[in-house]
Amino acid sequence: MATERKRPVISDGLPSQLPDIDPEETNEWVESLDGVIDERGAKRARYIMLRLLERARERQVGVPPLTSTDYINTIPPEQEPWFPGDEFVERRIRAYIRWNAAMLVHRAQRPEIGVGGHISTYASSASLYEVGMNHFFRGKDHPGGGDHIFFQGHASPGMYARAFLEGRLGERDLDGFRQELSHPGGGLPSYPHPRLMPNFWEFPTVSMGLGPLN
Repeated sequence: MATERKRPVISDGLPSQLPDIDPEETNEWVESLDGVIDERGAKRARYIMLRLLERARERQVGVPPLTSTDYINTIPPEQEPWFPGDEFVERRIRAYIRWNAAMLVHRAQRPEIGVGGHISTYASSASLYEVGMNHFFRGKDHPGGGDHIFFQGHASPGMYARAFLEGRLGERDLDGFRQELSHPGGGLPSYPHPRLMPNFWEFPTVSMGLGPLN
């Protein structure tokens, strides 16, 4: 005798053990949602779902919080444009840059130096920067004019690591991170510094990089 397949109930991304005490009523609600999607579209169904979650909180039902905002995951996969580059190659290059950035900071923490640096900022934003570098940011020689980019200061190791792969910086440069005065020949500043590196940085930014933008 075949057993009825139980419908999982998702809570914070994990299936919970809530029992379905009225499967017939549950199916009616699911069919109603399917009907809205089929007749009115995904946007209308999304609004209704968000409104129900809002009302559930007002009535203290205890629903889990949303893990995304209106600005995240709003485009269905079938509506996403085709990636313009070679995604596999770009992913491999991004891994090299992320690794070099981590080693740059790690080397700056060696016993005789011990200055360290921010190791996770670029690691968490590498995809953002690399897609921007490869497909969006325009240089000063662009026919329509170049872009003003306010880099997050703590992400500078990633910019230096990328410049190393491009041949703009060498091993000696990377080994002098955060050692502007102590490293032979001068080192790399920990934050974007147009005075020390006028051919590399355009704006002096620190932390989130919001100062010059404001």
